[in-house]
Amino acid sequence: MTSDDHRIETRAIHAGQEPDEETGALMTPIHANSTYVQDGPGEHRGYEYSRTGNPTRTDLEENLANLEGGEHGRAFSSGMGAINTVLNLLSAGDHVVTGEDVYGGTHRIFTQVYEEYDLEFSFVDMTDLDEIEAAMREETELLWLETPTNPLMSIVDVEGAAGIAHEHDVLCAIDNTFASPYLQRPLELGADVVCHSLTKYIGGHSDLVAGALITDSDELDERFGFYQNSVGATPGPFDCFLALRGTKTLPVRMDRHCENARRIATWLDDHAGVDRVFYPGLEAHPGHEIAAEQMDDFGGMLSFELDGTLEEASTLVSETEVFTLAESLGGVESLIEQPAPMTHAAIPREERVAAGLTDSLIRVSVGIEHVDDQIADLEQAIEAAVE
Repeated sequence: MTSDDHRIETRAIHAGQEPDEETGALMTPIHANSTYVQDGPGEHRGYEYSRTGNPTRTDLEENLANLEGGEHGRAFSSGMGAINTVLNLLSAGDHVVTGEDVYGGTHRIFTQVYEEYDLEFSFVDMTDLDEIEAAMREETELLWLETPTNPLMSIVDVEGAAGIAHEHDVLCAIDNTFASPYLQRPLELGADVVCHSLTKYIGGHSDLVAGALITDSDELDERFGFYQNSVGATPGPFDCFLALRGTKTLPVRMDRHCENARRIATWLDDHAGVDRVFYPGLEAHPGHEIAAEQMDDFGGMLSFELDGTLEEASTLVSETEVFTLAESLGGVESLIEQPAPMTHAAIPREERVAAGLTDSLIRVSVGIEHVDDQIADLEQAIEAAVE
């Protein structure tokens, strides 16, 4: 059942999946094979070696492509493996325009891996389309977007940014991890490639690491498939099975993530001990109107700053009980962290601070526990931090 006429809640459960023909098993089988029998030399039955292709992975790729409204999907062993595959498209001397508050792991692979291969990166304020336009050069080949950004929750006008990229004959790729395809579908807004860390909301249970790329382009998909096979950053069948398990509940989980995050953001915004709240669902957020246009809801991620010191922020994230101090995000459980010494430590401090990512910033992945318990936990942690 893969009809595009069905709504996303239905497609999340059925797209790319059919009962097993041999046994009638409803759930996608875990094809734990490395190799496949051939009827003659080179005469395989669709699969030959699991780095090249695996039936469980195929089901996941078709499911993800359908949810994003794309023609093609490719799954990888991590979100970074997916990002690396996009960078494989580039050559020495090429230039990339990206955000000044891009995810720390993305910043690291850009500056500490690919700059060594003579690629150049410009980090600009992606909320300002004029800055994106001004950063374009003759040698620019890629515009890399995040929205909402990690961890400042900035909102990028995807349609406007993609339009600038295409005016300059530049590929536009977007990391859609924070929103998930349930809330935002960048291909519909003009992006050429959508990237996901499946580890996060799509997996949803903090028990797998995987990534994905989705595109409408036959040519790009063919190249992604070549690098997927050649480099070998492919997920195992069990991780693919878990990701498919996750997509089935993505809509209901995201509804609760969003509902809880709105309540908590509003509560934090009114709290005397909190200096700033970063959440696009707040009307005062500078990207609120754009987010309301290009997203179906505002997501389960938020960040905030205490009206206090680095040490007080560190105390807060160490004193929570419902919220667990840990990296990553998007699971059913609530997580809390301090980006500067944790997820964004790879970015030099002066660059972090210049982009607005202060040492005392706290990032929250709002889970699906009862929101009253979440708020009570944050209240007692704030009190412990500022007493």
